[in-house]
Amino acid sequence: MDELNRWLLERDRENMEELERIQATNSQAVALVAQYQLEQTPRGRGSRPGRAPNVERHREVRGQFLLQDYFVERPVYDEASFRTRYRMHKHVFQRIMEDLYNHDSFWRQKPDATRKMGLLPEQKMTGALRMLAYGAAADQCDEITRMGTSTALKCLKKFCRQIEFLYGEWFLRPPNSADLYRLLNRGQRRGFPGMIGSIDCMHWEWKNCPTGWAGAYSGRKGRPTIILEAVASYDTHIWHAFFGTPGAQNDLNVLGASNVFERVIGGTAPQVQFEVNNKRYTNGYYLADGIYPRWSTFVKTISNPRTEHEKHFCKKQEAYRKDVERCFGIIQSRWAILRHGARLFKLEDLRAIMISCIILHNMIVEDEFVEKEFVEPEEDDLMNPSMATVYDRPVHPDTGEPIQFEPVGRDGQHLPAFRDREFQVESAYLHKCLQNDLVMHNWSMDDN
Repeated sequence: MDELNRWLLERDRENMEELERIQATNSQAVALVAQYQLEQTPRGRGSRPGRAPNVERHREVRGQFLLQDYFVERPVYDEASFRTRYRMHKHVFQRIMEDLYNHDSFWRQKPDATRKMGLLPEQKMTGALRMLAYGAAADQCDEITRMGTSTALKCLKKFCRQIEFLYGEWFLRPPNSADLYRLLNRGQRRGFPGMIGSIDCMHWEWKNCPTGWAGAYSGRKGRPTIILEAVASYDTHIWHAFFGTPGAQNDLNVLGASNVFERVIGGTAPQVQFEVNNKRYTNGYYLADGIYPRWSTFVKTISNPRTEHEKHFCKKQEAYRKDVERCFGIIQSRWAILRHGARLFKLEDLRAIMISCIILHNMIVEDEFVEKEFVEPEEDDLMNPSMATVYDRPVHPDTGEPIQFEPVGRDGQHLPAFRDREFQVESAYLHKCLQNDLVMHNWSMDDN
């Protein structure tokens, strides 16, 4: 019995030694694996060994400071300072923030995994607007908004896309009947009856353009750019924006891909009728520079004016065509991100930035621009045949009744209505007739 007990104790001791030896071997293997992962894994790659510690930015305290600076009843900085730094009045900012807050939960303040409250909606919107207004990089907003680079870029992209989704249908719409009447009234008093606005293109440099695309996007300046085609009125409101054409193209190529006359050719645009030099026309037009084609919807200057009538017309046309150039200068000054080279890599992100800047520009123009000279027309003015009229659909120029006919081609075959409207838009004969009539109209109007 004693021998059996001694044998059992000796066997248990040997088993314990073997177990300790196995555990020591496993511990050494685990240590070697951990050391290998630590040496091979790059730093800052998520929840892995070697990840840099989080930066304590004190976002809650600094968020309260931001509220005290701008958003309390008696802020540190007044309304003028807010307008300068945010490019808009406070009530416009509050309206946008409320709409974003109700549209996406991303803009709401939420606690994180440690029960610590996150960023305020004012902080997120401030970061996005500072990047647009000052052209600042994402890490430059950290001192004001207390957010990291990735969070700042996420705020910018979400802000731009949701601005287009929420406000693009109204603030980037083509002019309706009321808008057309106001624009035509101003054009009439300027000496250009039937003028809706002016059209031109702007280039935005793409600093981080992919190398494989650099040839297609590099124009005469040798740097990759993206083209914006825009139609602007006298109040610098942008009624049409077409963005995304490579910078190696010219304005004619952009016009060929643009949808600026899609509603006119499709028959869904309001019908405009006006009279110049005792002749009636049925299409509104834009003032354009010399590269645009000789269409009835464009009025260009005369390249070699000879008579005093033509010189006077060229002077006025070139002056009023600068409305769109002035609009480009304002939008680049207001949103400095468009003045500097674009640093993002994806074309869809750049498009969202451009369209959102245009929408915000139109919101600011609608909020701040006051029409001081425009007055409601009297009944006698409405009966004047020289006053421009606007109809919700195409009408007959003589009877004023809606047009219901099928145009006939040279071979006697009926043409689709949209083909007839396309021929009228691209008519060089109507372009020349309208230009000549405007020359005489401006000369007689200014009593020269």
